[in-house]
Parts: sequence; C-alpha cells; structure tokens
Amino acid sequence: MRSISISCALGAALAVSVLGQPQPDPQPIYRVTVVSRTLQAVNYEHKGGPTPIDFNGTVLLPHAKGQATVESKRGRITIDAKIEHLEAPARFGSEYLTYVLWAVTPEGRAKNLGEVLVDSSNKTHINVTTDLQAFGMIVTAEPYYSVTTPSDVVVLENVIRPDTMGMREVISARYDLLPRGGYVMNLGPGQPVALASEGQKLPYDQYEALLEVYQAENAVQIARSMGADRFAPESFNRAVTLLENARRTQARTDDSHMVVSLAREAAQTAEDARVIAIKRRDDQQQREQQRSLEEDRVRAQRDAELAQAQAAAAQREAERAAEERARLEAERERAQALPPAPTETHSAAARPPIVAKPVEPAMYELTGEQRRTRAELLAALNATVETRDTPRGLIATLPDSLFESPETSVLRPAATERLMRIATMLKGHPDLVVRVEGFTDDRSSSELSERRAMAVRDTLIKYGAPSAPVSAQGYGNSRPIESNATATGREQNRRVEVAIAGPAIGEMALWDHTYSLKH
Repeated sequence: MRSISISCALGAALAVSVLGQPQPDPQPIYRVTVVSRTLQAVNYEHKGGPTPIDFNGTVLLPHAKGQATVESKRGRITIDAKIEHLEAPARFGSEYLTYVLWAVTPEGRAKNLGEVLVDSSNKTHINVTTDLQAFGMIVTAEPYYSVTTPSDVVVLENVIRPDTMGMREVISARYDLLPRGGYVMNLGPGQPVALASEGQKLPYDQYEALLEVYQAENAVQIARSMGADRFAPESFNRAVTLLENARRTQARTDDSHMVVSLAREAAQTAEDARVIAIKRRDDQQQREQQRSLEEDRVRAQRDAELAQAQAAAAQREAERAAEERARLEAERERAQALPPAPTETHSAAARPPIVAKPVEPAMYELTGEQRRTRAELLAALNATVETRDTPRGLIATLPDSLFESPETSVLRPAATERLMRIATMLKGHPDLVVRVEGFTDDRSSSELSERRAMAVRDTLIKYGAPSAPVSAQGYGNSRPIESNATATGREQNRRVEVAIAGPAIGEMALWDHTYSLKH
C-alpha cells in the first residue's frame, strides 16, 4: 500500500513527546459557563428527495466553506457533506485536536453526527445519517471526537439556499455551548510536553494513531477534572486502562488500526465517565443542600423548644417565689397579731435547757420505688457506657474515643448506637431531667466542648428522648479529672457527661460502694 506523507503541524499537542524534563504543576481545568448561539433549522420533508444546503465559515475560520446534500429516506436522513479550507484545529489552542459535525434541533438539543477528519489539502468528505427530522448543522473544534456537548469554537454553520427544499422553522435553534478555553490540558509528572510547532512528517496511518491517542488523553484529563475518578470510578478507570493499552500498543507495534480502536474506545468511555460524574456530583450537591436545610429546620425547632422550656421554667420559678413571699408575709402578720410574751421573773438557772433537734432527713430518703428505679436505671446505663451514682444524679460518661477525632464533634456509629439505647431508657421516664455537659483538655477550644455537648443532645432527642428537659452546656477545660501533662490524661479530660436526675430516681445516691477522688 502506498504511504502518504502528511505534516503533523497540529501545534503543540501533536508534537513529539519529551519525557524527563521538568514538568509544570497541574492547574485547575475545565471552567464551565453557558453561552449560546442561534442557527436556522430546516424541517426536511419526508422522502422529499435530495436538497442542497451550504456551509459558511464563521469569524473564527472565515475562508472555510462547504456544501451538503440532505435527503430524507425511510426512517433516517442522510447527509453527504464536502468542506474545504478547514485548517488544523490546533490553531484555536493545543487542546483542540479534531472537528465534529453537529445537528441541533429547534429546541436546542445538540447531537454528535461524527468526526470531521481533514486531509493534507485541508479538505474533508463526510457521509452520515441521523434520526432527527428538523435540525440545523454546525462544525466545531473539539478536544476529542466523542464529546456530547459542542464547544463554542464554531467554525462552520449551515446556510439555507434559495433552492433548499423543506420547511424552515419559525423559531431559531438555540443551543448551549461550552466556552472557548474550557478545555485545558493538565499535565502532571511524566506526561508529554510539547516541542516546537513546526511538526514532523509522518505516514498517514501513524498520524491518525497519534491523533487518536492525543484525543483519548484529552478525554481522560477532562473527565478527571470533572471528578470522574471519584464519582464514576468504574468507567473512568476503564478509560485509563484503554488509554494505557493504546500507548503500549503504539510503542511496541506498528498496528495503527489497533491503536486507533483502543484510543477511540478510551475517549468514548472517558466521555461517558464525565457525563456520569456530572450527574452524580449534582445529585450529591442537591442531597447535601437538602440535608443542610433539614438540619437548619431541626436546629430552629430545637431552639424554639428550648426557649419554650426556659420560659416555662422561669414562669414556675416566678410562681414559686411569689408563693414564698406570700407565705412569709402571712407568717409576719400572724406574729404581729400575737399578744406580747410575758416578762421573765424567774432566774436563768430555773430555765429549762434548750435541746438542739437534728433535721429530719426524711425529705431526702428514697422510697422503695425510687430506690428500685434508680438501681435498675444505673445498671442499664452501666451496661451501655460507664455510669456513676452521685448526689446530683446518674452520670453517664462518653469518652473521647466515641468521637471521630480529638478535634471534631462528629460521633462514631458506636456512640450513636449507645445514645439510642439511653434515649430509649429516658423515654420511659418523662419526669427525668437530662443535662449534657462537654469538657476538653487544656489544648482544645471551649467551642469544641459545646459542639460535642450539642451533638450528644441532638442525638438523644433524635432517637426519642423528650426534648424539653434535655439541655446542653460546654465547660471547656475548667473541670479536668486527670492531669493535662500526659496524652492519656488529656484524652480522659476530653469527655461528655450526661447527668440524669428527677423525681423518678430521687435525690440521694445509693452509694453501694465508694468512689475515689482524683486530684
């Protein structure tokens, strides 16, 4: 077969690779904004016979021109187009490696009809089909052949001739485009770096293979920039594998057909990964936004309930103070109404001795029911987390290890499970009052103790604990239980204590064993 020599003057992107030189740092790529253009669309008559249509170059490539014959057949429309003066796409930037012919519907949907390959004389001939009935046509410069959205580097647009048969749409076709400069190669260590732009003479089959490999590299880079390696790892990794296979085949054999097949499949798979990544990323952002709104709603509801509980407590305290004042006033009035005490006539020695009477502790003693409830609740809490019986109530301690890290207030799954059990216990005793207290070491902020206390409170309420009697407070490093001089001591000081008290368990500890005090 006769070998055809053709210049690979496609700019920097198709120059010979140089490895081992200092590489530029990767830069952010693929900034997307939406622009639009307008285009006249034609509704080609079904089986109306062939009709001509022209292509004119835009301001980006004013000398380009072409003609096409469009024919409506059963179930499809064929397009036979010839274009000339179509210069190398790399003139618009090294990221542009090929041209693509697009059909655009009156509603603005663009469909990739096929790659436009330019020969050595800057001419091309393409014959494609489409299932669309009404559409306009454009040619754009692209980074690879399998793109699904046209760039804004529009070099040719269809022009309706006087002898073009078909019904022109009343509206103009509007189509969204990616902005020029949206594709930027992001070269990392070990990737090709461009040489001078004069190019190198290559046989056509090698030129075609080299072009397809660069298109696949573009496709993989752009997919990565859209997060395909995170949001669509299966498709993206397959595209990377296909690209590596194409590179290895290109390096060790002269089978250009296999290189082209592997590279084109890599580009197509990378484009699929890019589209999947965009959808999954948008879905994740929407879920995060909904979750944030729900958290704000729950926080607002919680604050309202807390304010209502505080207002009710203040009202009860005011009523109690008023009752106490009324009682004291009544006693004072009764004392004033009593007759004066008789004058003492006998000596002090005849006075009866004054005997001090101890205060009866009956008001603090536990009833049998309170003792039983306190013991049962203490045992149940101890089976979940370490719990102490103290005069201010049952104190359940959540250690630092139940949080994701020493610097965060995010609870581990094990902590959430234990708080779920505590919330279930509290649900059975609605008259209990719960106070969540957060503490830190001397190297952490006071805000961390408050955030941890609020996180524990929110979890208890979420799983059924009555919200009104559950409060939270952060005390920072004001109450250490160990020395902050050691890592172990600091870890024990980073804790959250859940204090549980109320009529159901009384106001006196069982104290069936002693507790040691640590200084």
